[in-house]
Amino acid sequence: MSLSHLETQLRSVLAATAVTADVQIDMDRERRCGFPEVVYGPGKTPAAIRDVFLKQQTAGQNSFATRVTVEQAEFVMRDLPTAIHNPVARTLTQRNRDPEIQGRVIVVSAGTSDRPIAEEALETCRWMGCETDLVLDIGVAGPQRLLAQRHRLAHGDAIVVVAGMEGALPSVVAGWVSVPVIAVPTSVGYGAHLGGIAPLLGMLNSCAANVAVVNIDAGFKGGYLASLIARKPGDATKTAG
Repeated sequence: MSLSHLETQLRSVLAATAVTADVQIDMDRERRCGFPEVVYGPGKTPAAIRDVFLKQQTAGQNSFATRVTVEQAEFVMRDLPTAIHNPVARTLTQRNRDPEIQGRVIVVSAGTSDRPIAEEALETCRWMGCETDLVLDIGVAGPQRLLAQRHRLAHGDAIVVVAGMEGALPSVVAGWVSVPVIAVPTSVGYGAHLGGIAPLLGMLNSCAANVAVVNIDAGFKGGYLASLIARKPGDATKTAG
């Protein structure tokens, strides 16, 4: 790529930047990356999140925010009453148009305490236009619970497994399926759990070849990667059992 071509592209991206009182919004993100810029809620005023959503809606884009508080969500919904707030996932979604449904992601949580992160992954997948299924509370301490839900794992193009404590569940799930498993360690656990570092290291050392790992409590990242995979499914036959 020539220097002049690169400069032209950079100017095009800069021209597509919308500026509000508090933030600069990358309005070109959807064209380059397939999906609009996502808002990370912590540290932003409710007005800042609202302004991003309004700019995106005016441009015909779908809006999504993560880690929002009830106060932030309620403020945005005064101007966008059709926005969907999931208080468990701490997400806020506003659609300008319905996405093309493509691919299917199964989101699995090891325990009830892991559910907020699992639901963040779930809402991310829905925003990206994937069919979803949520399988709850099937951690390795009760192996019969996974076996009872094993048939549901067969119908995903990608699987997100959310687990705290020792973080063993992704490896167990991966041993039953032929699709990528995105492992999400959570900060759920006691002292030697080290705020999620113990399951993170366990997942990184997984013996299962189809496991990839994202950051601690990163439900959004797990859901995003799984959706990218699911929306471009390969030819492998999915099996679970």
